[in-house]
Amino acid sequence: MLQVSHVVAGYGAIDCLHGVSLEVHPGEIVALLGANGAGKTTTLMAISGLLPCRAGRITFDGMDLPDESPESLVRRGLSHVPEGRRILGRLTVEENLRLGAYTRADAVQVHQDLQRAYALFPILASRRRQLAGTLSGGEQQMLAIARGLMSRPKLLLLDEPSLGLAPKMIQLMFETIQRLNREGLTILLVEQNAYQALHVAHRGYVLETGRVVLEDTAAHLTTNPRITAAYLGS
Repeated sequence: MLQVSHVVAGYGAIDCLHGVSLEVHPGEIVALLGANGAGKTTTLMAISGLLPCRAGRITFDGMDLPDESPESLVRRGLSHVPEGRRILGRLTVEENLRLGAYTRADAVQVHQDLQRAYALFPILASRRRQLAGTLSGGEQQMLAIARGLMSRPKLLLLDEPSLGLAPKMIQLMFETIQRLNREGLTILLVEQNAYQALHVAHRGYVLETGRVVLEDTAAHLTTNPRITAAYLGS
């Protein structure tokens, strides 16, 4: 579904990605691991068209993405839930969700997906008219994920969904990720909580200073001494 080949990207005169390559197959959860500054968020931004590639190639759903705008990628089935949630705090919960479907004209199905979002996160249903900026951190993360689903994506890019959340909420986030995957959604997951990420993922890649240094099944990465020492706390 997604193929990233030898991608170089960065900010200003600085390259942050130095030939990154990875693949995501339909139906997978793929974890992208690495320390702060490794290039994880930059990789997602390059995939979703928010950051231009200086070299390399990205293919999504069988088509090259040389000059695609972020909006056109959303229309084609790619959705990006960014780090830090980026919800619109002065709009209500429901207004945020409806904005997630801004590329769609199928009003009946948008309404159905809105109800699905409320079924996935019932607390959002009870707060649908509440300003999003007044939600708790965990509720805002639920809203960010639900908003990302409103475009009916084929591939969901999730950037640090557990960041800053309480343990109980972290568990809920990963249970939700597994549920969405069981329902057929393909997911590329950036996550510093390597233990949780590898527990739900099928495969994983490890980035260091803008380069992929390891790739393997999640099961093998969990037992890799290098990963165990660096990311799993032993």
